[in-house]
Amino acid sequence: MRAPRILLVIGGGIAAYKSCELVRLIRKAGGSVTCVLTEGGAQFVTPMALAALSENKVYTSLFDLKDEVEMGHIQLSREADLIVVCPATANMMAKMAAGIADDLATTLILATDKPVLAVPAMNVRMWEHAATQRNAEWLRQAGVMVVDPDEGPMACGEFGPGRLPEPPAIMQAIAAQLGWELEMPAPAAPAIASPGRGGEWLDESEDEAEAESSPVASRGGGLGSLLSAIIPRSTPRKSHEDLESELDALPDLDEAMPDDPFEFAAADPAPRVGPLLATKGKAAAAPPTDREAINHEVGAQRTPLPEPEPDPLDGQAEFDTDPDHRPLFGRHVLVTAGPTHEAIDPVRYIANRSSGKQGFAIAAMAAAAGARVTLVAGPVHLPTPLGVDRVDVESADEMAEAVRQALPADAAFMVAAVADWKARLPAGQKIKKSGSAPPPLELAENPDILAGLARSEQRPGLLIGFAAETQDVLDNAKAKRGRKGADWIVANDVADSGEGSVMGGDRNRVHILTDAGVETLEDMPKQDVARELVRRAARALEDAND
Repeated sequence: MRAPRILLVIGGGIAAYKSCELVRLIRKAGGSVTCVLTEGGAQFVTPMALAALSENKVYTSLFDLKDEVEMGHIQLSREADLIVVCPATANMMAKMAAGIADDLATTLILATDKPVLAVPAMNVRMWEHAATQRNAEWLRQAGVMVVDPDEGPMACGEFGPGRLPEPPAIMQAIAAQLGWELEMPAPAAPAIASPGRGGEWLDESEDEAEAESSPVASRGGGLGSLLSAIIPRSTPRKSHEDLESELDALPDLDEAMPDDPFEFAAADPAPRVGPLLATKGKAAAAPPTDREAINHEVGAQRTPLPEPEPDPLDGQAEFDTDPDHRPLFGRHVLVTAGPTHEAIDPVRYIANRSSGKQGFAIAAMAAAAGARVTLVAGPVHLPTPLGVDRVDVESADEMAEAVRQALPADAAFMVAAVADWKARLPAGQKIKKSGSAPPPLELAENPDILAGLARSEQRPGLLIGFAAETQDVLDNAKAKRGRKGADWIVANDVADSGEGSVMGGDRNRVHILTDAGVETLEDMPKQDVARELVRRAARALEDAND
């Protein structure tokens, strides 16, 4: 029978170091293994180590001129009997599930017609995340064999499922996938104490003469035995006679037993010496994660890793857990957010307290619902939501022009708190104090963006205005809806300027005014308000098409 050919894809996780042992086991069992090392995997193991163990070339780049002349990634994916992804990180599994092919590993996985075995390894939170579980299920449905990770302590100090299974267990999974009959070595016999040898620990299967001649052999085989031979024990060895003397010195059990059977219960319990399991952030030490420490590149120039970029959707929930549910797919949604700054001079301006958080949350939810989103943002310091086309403006005039340029749109959420007035003639230089009287400030009215959009020939099918009120909220909102010509007005009370203020805060309570009446969304996080508004807008657009 021809030796099985394994293509081993090594992902970028600390568990990548176990891939070396897996390569050794495959070779020992008579199989052939070719390694594909990802950029992340190369941070933990070196191509040289894998090449030495596999006795084959290690592939790292999709754009290797020599190999790609012959379509190397296609040949690699077709020549193997089985592709093993080990460790399969959360990122690797997500790419596999989505069909992304942006490096050699993911390209050959997508191009192969051979069975694929994925062995996940990651932090317990990452493994239990809904996205990872969904990706694992999709891969199983696509025919990929996904091995469940082991449970136990991790390098990060946490405990739970996510550990890479031990190489012998992975080897058994490979054999089962290929119908490969393996003769796995039996576990080593336990070490026993020989009473005639002064307490020397011997492997029961070893010859006595070999045990005497080799301190390593007297402790069994393997790396652990070698280390035990060269690293002194903290507790000195004791001979058989010493152990018997200590046993004789112990008090008789009948003498030690108290007359009162409950006397022991009254004794103070033994003090706890610490948690049985490591908790998050409490690991005494974690394995090194830089390639110099792992690969022993002494004296190598260390290149600092770039700081991870913040997640644009951090703190914002997804619109729907089902990725196929995109009620705004194919729609264009326009959102305005934040305040406007109307210059008085190069230093001073007219503005308001709007933070832009509600508008940005709506833009994020609309994008999550499948829409193409244009976000016209005033001067705020918020990250751009994923999948959103952002246009930054400062003044009301700039916002009005950006809105006009963004048309046509299926729906518009006019959330921005646009300043009502601006300086008629902003000063070119900083206005200085002159005498005791303040300088005159002549104001002009800003363009009414919402009313202008309602009268536009490119009026969106659903036009939603927002009203921030401090008194008579519903009455003022009803009047604004009629005056502006909006389909909906979303009103809220912003009178409280304290710690729980809506403007600048993370929560909101709104009233939705439509032809059908008034609906109130009680106090909730702004991203939840955004989700409810987007859901209702999607339903309104769908009803309008029926």
